[in-house]
Amino acid sequence: MRKLSQQRATISVVELASRRQLGEDGGSRWRLRRSLALSAAATIVAVLFLISPSPPRVAGELAPEGQVAEYHFDTPKTIIELQQFRQTETATIEGPDGKRGTATLVNLNPLINVWYLLRLSWPDGSPGLFYHLQNSHPHEQRLSLSQGGLHGVPVAKTGSGSTCELWSSSAKPSLAEARASHAPYAPLCGGRLDLRNPTEGGSTAREAVADFLRKHVWGGEKIVVFVRDTFFKDRWREEAKVVAGSERVPAAPEKAGPAAPLSALLDPAYQGRLIATGDLGIDIETAGRGAVALGDWYPARDNAGVFVSVIQPAAVAAEILQSYPRVVHPLDSVERSALVYLVAFDLNHFDLALVLGTDHPGVGWSPRVLPEVRDRRLPGPDGIGTIAPLVATGMISPAHAPRTVATFAGGYKREHGAFKYGKLARINHGSHYGFIEEGVVFSKLQPELSTIFALEDGSIHLKTWAEADNRLLAQIRYARQNGVPVIEYDEGANRSFPGPLVGEWGPGNWSGSEAGKLRTLRAGLALQEANGKRFLIYGYFSTATPSAMARVFQAYRCRYAMHLDMNALEHTYLAIYKRAGGHLLVQHLIQGMSELDKTVDGKYVPRFIGYPDNRDFFYLMRREERRVTP
Repeated sequence: MRKLSQQRATISVVELASRRQLGEDGGSRWRLRRSLALSAAATIVAVLFLISPSPPRVAGELAPEGQVAEYHFDTPKTIIELQQFRQTETATIEGPDGKRGTATLVNLNPLINVWYLLRLSWPDGSPGLFYHLQNSHPHEQRLSLSQGGLHGVPVAKTGSGSTCELWSSSAKPSLAEARASHAPYAPLCGGRLDLRNPTEGGSTAREAVADFLRKHVWGGEKIVVFVRDTFFKDRWREEAKVVAGSERVPAAPEKAGPAAPLSALLDPAYQGRLIATGDLGIDIETAGRGAVALGDWYPARDNAGVFVSVIQPAAVAAEILQSYPRVVHPLDSVERSALVYLVAFDLNHFDLALVLGTDHPGVGWSPRVLPEVRDRRLPGPDGIGTIAPLVATGMISPAHAPRTVATFAGGYKREHGAFKYGKLARINHGSHYGFIEEGVVFSKLQPELSTIFALEDGSIHLKTWAEADNRLLAQIRYARQNGVPVIEYDEGANRSFPGPLVGEWGPGNWSGSEAGKLRTLRAGLALQEANGKRFLIYGYFSTATPSAMARVFQAYRCRYAMHLDMNALEHTYLAIYKRAGGHLLVQHLIQGMSELDKTVDGKYVPRFIGYPDNRDFFYLMRREERRVTP
């Protein structure tokens, strides 16, 4: 196949990230309930953290009753009060100038043990300063206010752990210095902690114009839809170019047997048909130069556990295309011939994570919700209108960047992430899509919505959320909802079937236009289980309706599939990474996606890793063995 250009970048989150000052306006609205806080120590305690090598684990059932009530009640609240599993410590402190004050430390989810919020208050009438801290080693250390001298002690290893002095004048770097750096992740305590600083997330010119129209121009949403349907419809469509006289490529060891995912079920007329790889930007191992067999999987070169496949819906087996005719619409000739690119990740090799963008998805009300389900007392459907004083960085943390193998764009913005039509529009405040990062709930997970989530133990799941699943909340490290299922699985029949709303534009909230013009660039996520392996499959549909997405995921015998984002390359972006000689080699699923990356001072800077983004995204990391001290 055609030799692909490898784009190089060196990770430097401090030098290349955009910056801005932290706003303190959210601080005065943070109310820690006195009955839920631990009593202050009787003696003066130091301004330091105990970093314990053997953290205790807590069960979700141990959430205090009052905090559970705060989580469930429809009342205005803060992002802190939305965390029902949080644990709080307070201590009397003394600053370098001898001034006495109070430190409050909140572990936002002790089972996940990654995010902490620190507040320093001084008796000068100010609301105090807030610091969002990230624990880089959650399975090896735990933060706690600890007794000591008035100004703490230097960082030192002891039999019971080590202490980290953060605000004494002798501490280097101090919290103040870390805040002043404006880096999205400013290291503390020799890199064992990071201070998360607010920053501006990047966006494309096209997205910026659309946002401006939606927010500031009357009827702006209709203008955006008109432009999309008139000028961008099928813009990214690719049609299969068949290799004349081709026959099936002999099975190569790299793609044969149990190592690869299951190939697609094809119509016999398409069996063995070779097609050109088109705009594919991932280097794959093929037996035929520049061509692949429809529906087969090919290993990504020098990237174990990653596979690529190409298909067009017309090639799907007839019994699949003809199944469930009352649920799935017939496919038109345009989407039948449009190429679909799929990337599969062997979940034995990878961990999954989610990062919220600096601006999106957002936690306020979607303008789509019906007036009768919007509670005017609440700033948002979950009682919050801001995430302050927490910080969304919009980029991968330095602790995870070295293990990152792939990134891909997330789901809808909040403005589109709720229902205007159908049953789901009338329940649960319009059924806004929920999301969780590092065990912290930003928006509650709603029943009947498609959900991908990763638990504290590293396992990855896709399912339609149910009320009973809320028992898992304390264990969820990452979660993202986006609409209703594209396909589900019938255990009795041992086969997948289309989601019941695949053919219904409004009740399914599939976006597109009210005229039912659903064909556009779309992305989806699916789970396949085969030969004792589990594969997470990302699908890029160059132009498709939800019906075409369902047919393709059925053909690959996936157990579940959900929609992600749509309409543009920036919203369907996927890249994979390899490291060589201290550099990051970047390959994009579609070559045009490279335009979403940047160049700063002559250095290539990849999206999500090298600079913050305003949109949420997923990333996959090479799995490593946990080092937990018993």
